[in-house]
Amino acid sequence: MLIIHPPLTKPCEPPAALAYLCAALAAHGHSCSVCDMNIEALEYIFATATPAGDTWSNRAVRHLEKNLAALQQNDIYRNFDRYSRAVADIDRVLEMAGKSFNLQLSLANYQDNARSPLKSADLRQAAVDYRSNIFYPYFKNRLDELCGRKNCNRIGFSLSYLSQALCTFAMIGYLRAHHPEKTIILGGGLVTTWLSNPRWNNPFADLVDHCIAGQGEQPLLRLLGDSQRIAHAEPSFTALARNHYLSPGFVLPYATSAGCFWKKCNFCPETSEKNPYRPVPPETTIADLHNLTATTSPVLIHLLDNAISPRTLRALCDNPPAAPWYGFARIDSLLDDPGFCRRLQAAGCVMLKLGLESGDQDVLNSMNKGIDLKQAARVLDNLHQAGIATYVYLLFGTPSEGLEEAERTRLFVEEHHQAISFLNLAIFNLPICSGETSTLTVTDLYEGDLSIYRNFNHPTGWDRPQVRRFLAATFKRSPKIAAILRRDPPFFTSNHAPFMKMTEY
Repeated sequence: MLIIHPPLTKPCEPPAALAYLCAALAAHGHSCSVCDMNIEALEYIFATATPAGDTWSNRAVRHLEKNLAALQQNDIYRNFDRYSRAVADIDRVLEMAGKSFNLQLSLANYQDNARSPLKSADLRQAAVDYRSNIFYPYFKNRLDELCGRKNCNRIGFSLSYLSQALCTFAMIGYLRAHHPEKTIILGGGLVTTWLSNPRWNNPFADLVDHCIAGQGEQPLLRLLGDSQRIAHAEPSFTALARNHYLSPGFVLPYATSAGCFWKKCNFCPETSEKNPYRPVPPETTIADLHNLTATTSPVLIHLLDNAISPRTLRALCDNPPAAPWYGFARIDSLLDDPGFCRRLQAAGCVMLKLGLESGDQDVLNSMNKGIDLKQAARVLDNLHQAGIATYVYLLFGTPSEGLEEAERTRLFVEEHHQAISFLNLAIFNLPICSGETSTLTVTDLYEGDLSIYRNFNHPTGWDRPQVRRFLAATFKRSPKIAAILRRDPPFFTSNHAPFMKMTEY
């Protein structure tokens, strides 16, 4: 079996899903190979880049090789201005390459101005018109090569993001035209969301043989005729570690759980999609990380959990991995202990991502976040004093928030700005399968039968245009908040933020 990670996603670390799926199949005696076609497709664009006439584009092409090499070294992360210029120039090459294909192409996104990944008809048309895809000269040869290998009779695509959908279906169209005997399997986060929608009526039955929701290991084994209960398999990065990702060394992605141990937040896809929580025993996590760091020599470990459990955080303190690490954690009593935060830093934790969402207690209570703002303030200070960077996520425009509550969030961030390293600002989207849709007046947010969000009439009239105006005119103009936002690595955001922390001394 062959499993593919299609373009386009941020090219800074290997796709963990491929490493997990391949290891699980191999552990049960099934032949499997993987291909990160995202990094390969971007390298194809870089290799074929030509000057475009204007000064910036010409400079970007001329310095492309140097800039790509710089992102793979530590030094550039010590100089934010140099880093930002290099990233902007690399992105400029992609932007100019995409224009002739009517694309908005970047290091973090693939947006077709004529077709939408939210419309099944557009995805089907992408399959028909596969030759018009910007990556076609690359993937036709690469797919032919991969399909020619022994035992490649099943091909799986890991489709997790909207930015991958049109390219995925272009490749599926090519396979159907040139390798019709292949069995095509589609899985990943975006597919899981599609299948969770009660209105799902598969529009791709003639293109895709099997669609899989959730973790793919067990369903893939069943498709291969293997009914045995799946055993834990340490992910395998052997085939991925040789790729030239845009980070200063190998970044090891690892999940200590699937799902979320809290799983109580209103409007959360983990709840609406009914994804089960499956923790990896902490002792297994520690053993895996020690083995993987010995074989891959990572410069950084990226823990992929929705929230790293307290048991796992304690285990990491007791048995630190041999590389710095970061990931999402919940604001709770464990991080309310200054001594424990110091232990985390000593165990290699360089950054924690925190889903604070709001600086208003009533909003947090209405969302069932389980966060106390006074405790959150202490946690931010504890982590700051311990030398751990914080990447704080805020969510504006939820049904319980109005202008007054949003102002309280601004005041909270200003008050604690010294303890907040980075900020992520998002405007609330109502998941299409959310149980809370029954309490709101909803309409379609985006045109398309595959839309994953719904629009709603805000109970207080605090609608999206007003939220955007508040963020642009008030929140982002606060000098203390603006200083935080200026630190955010362009395009790569939280994926490169730990390197800024690791190289600041």
